[in-house]
Amino acid sequence: MKILPNRMDYGFLKYQREFEDKALEVLRSGWYVLGKEVSAFEENFAAYTGAKYCVSLANGLEALQIAVRLLGIGPGDEVIVQANTYIASVMGITMNGATPVFVEPDGYYQIDADMIESCITEKTKAVMVVHLYGLVADMERIGAICKKHGLKLIEDCAQSHGAGYHGKMTGTFGDVGCFSFYPSKNLGAFGDGGAIVTDDEALAKEVKIFRNYGSEKRYYNKVVGMNSRLDELQAGLLNVRLAHMEEITRERQEIAERYQERLNNDQITLPMPREGTETVWHQYVIRCDKRQELIDYLDQREIGTIIHYPIPPHLSEAYAYLGHRKGDFPIAEGYADSVLSIPMYCGMTEEEQEWVTDAVNRFQERGLREQGKI
Repeated sequence: MKILPNRMDYGFLKYQREFEDKALEVLRSGWYVLGKEVSAFEENFAAYTGAKYCVSLANGLEALQIAVRLLGIGPGDEVIVQANTYIASVMGITMNGATPVFVEPDGYYQIDADMIESCITEKTKAVMVVHLYGLVADMERIGAICKKHGLKLIEDCAQSHGAGYHGKMTGTFGDVGCFSFYPSKNLGAFGDGGAIVTDDEALAKEVKIFRNYGSEKRYYNKVVGMNSRLDELQAGLLNVRLAHMEEITRERQEIAERYQERLNNDQITLPMPREGTETVWHQYVIRCDKRQELIDYLDQREIGTIIHYPIPPHLSEAYAYLGHRKGDFPIAEGYADSVLSIPMYCGMTEEEQEWVTDAVNRFQERGLREQGKI
C-alpha cells in the first residue's frame, strides 16, 4: 500500500461538483479581479474567524509583508518571532527592513511565552506569533506581554485556519491575523492566496488600498502600493471550501485522535495540544532521534513523510548576515533535527492510517532488537 504524505486531490474529489460549478460560474461571469466572489469571501471569512474585517491578498507571504509595513514597522525596528518557524514568517519582517529577534519554541512547537520579555528592547515594535502545525500558542500570556510593553501583536495563521484558544479563533487576538490559502492548507485554494483579518477598520482600508497599487479609486494612487489581489476564481473556490470547513476540520481531528490513541513507540514523541485549545492538525508532527532511519524504514513500506522544517531560519543561507551560529537556539535546532510529518490529509482511510501506525510501532521493535532488549 503506497501512502503519500499529503493528498490534495481527495479534497477536490469530495466536493468536485461544487468546485466545477463555481469555476464555470466565475469563468462565464466575465469578471475576474476584485468582484463579487472576492467581496463574498472576505465577508464570509471574517465571519468565520470572528474578525470584523478581512482583506484578501495574493498569498500568505504578502499578507505578512503588508501587515508588518502598515503597522509602521521598518528599518531599525525589531520583531520577536519564534526560531522554529517556516522562513516566510521571517521574510515578512526582513522584507520591510526590520530585524527578527528569535525566541526558542516551547513543548508545543510554539513561541515560548516565558522567553519573550527578556528579548524586548527599546527597538522592539512587535511580537509575531506563528501557530505552527495547526497547534496554538499561549495567546493569553502573549497578549498580556504585548499590552504591558505597548507592542503590536501579529499572528501568522498560515497553518491554523479554524484553530482556537479558549473558544476564540486564531488570528483575532492581535492587531492582525495573516493567512495563507496555499493548496496544501486546511482551507486551501487551487493556487496561491492569502488574507489579513483585523478589527481595525482604518487598517483594513489601508490594506485594501495598498494591495491595489496604492489606489482607492482607479488611476488615483494615494501611496506606492503593490499588486497583491486574490483573483475571482480562487475566491469563488475558497467560498466553496469554506462552507465545508467544519467537516474538514473534524475529519483531520479524527485522524489525529486515532494517531494519538494507536501510536505506541518509546522512540517517538507525539505532539501535545495545549490545554484549552482547539487544534486543527495542519500537520501531524512526531519527533524521533533516529529520524533518517525512521524515514528510510517508512519509505521501504511506501509511506511518505516530510520534514517541517529541516533548517531553522537563523541557520539558513538567506539570513547568514544576521550572524547566528549553530547552537544559538538549541531547542529549535533540536526540533529541526528530529521532527517528522507523517501522512495527514482529508480522505485518508482508516486502513491507510492503520498501515502507517503499524509501521511506526514496528520501528520501535526493530530498534529494541538492535539494542538487544528483545
